[in-house]
Amino acid sequence: MTKSREKSIIRASWIAIVSNALLSVLKIIAGFLSGSMALVADGIDSAGDILGSVITLITARIISRPPNIKHPFGYDKADTIASTLLAFLIFFAGAQLAIATFERITSGEQGVLPAPIAVIVVIISIIGKQLLAHYLRKTGKKIDSPMLLANAKNMQNDVLISLAVLVGLVITHVFDYPLLDVITAFVVSFWIMVVAIKIIIRSSRELMDGLDDPGIYNTITMAVGTIDGAHNPHRIRARKMAHYYMIALDIEIDGRKSLNEAHEIAHRVEDEIKKQIKNVYDILIHVEPLGDDRSNEVFGVSPHDLLKNSPE
Repeated sequence: MTKSREKSIIRASWIAIVSNALLSVLKIIAGFLSGSMALVADGIDSAGDILGSVITLITARIISRPPNIKHPFGYDKADTIASTLLAFLIFFAGAQLAIATFERITSGEQGVLPAPIAVIVVIISIIGKQLLAHYLRKTGKKIDSPMLLANAKNMQNDVLISLAVLVGLVITHVFDYPLLDVITAFVVSFWIMVVAIKIIIRSSRELMDGLDDPGIYNTITMAVGTIDGAHNPHRIRARKMAHYYMIALDIEIDGRKSLNEAHEIAHRVEDEIKKQIKNVYDILIHVEPLGDDRSNEVFGVSPHDLLKNSPE
């Protein structure tokens, strides 16, 4: 992990911690003063976000460790593990909101009209959370951090929660029917859980060495095709380690060429792949004689597989 990437994650984590702490205290105090329990619940949810940002901060320290004999590839996968943990926190928050709102709906409790200050605080929360989500998403994309992107999703969910609270407060005052606020929150809770499940699926795919974009195999195949003397790229395997790619493949080279010539061709293949694909951590190339029959190979991707799975 580069120092600049580590600093970006740490800086983003501290900004998230301080921002969530301020918003959480503001919403909880305003919720009690105004009599809006929905606003108090929103403040408690923001307090939970502080835990998520602390996890991100701790993870940033872990992935900055250099490789060692126990972890020769380094600690970057901790980023993906942390994004999975954050997703479970998001899912738990959504589930808790769903349970609480369902109990309110089934109990028939109407509630009371909150003071107008609750509306002002919710609007401040929406603006603050939206700015924070934008910052975390922009930083996460810039440094390709699943952890920050998951945290940005969480902040975006909080915006929806606050919007639901705001809509509920407005409806409560306009129609004098507080139960609509609870119904809106119940619907939003399911959306939050769906987002969390999507993050878990994406993180799990990476932990299982899968890829969101299999198109990288086409890029590798085309890169090999531009190098004279390199033939039939096959048994191609690519996996992600945080924002890095680990790539392995077999290529065929005329068996009459010398070891030095074959080595030079393999080096050119490696350089071309790195030119076509950003953030490559390492490339392992196995050289075979041209025409070698390896049709019984199980692992990896071949040009035949790419043709078979290409859209018609």
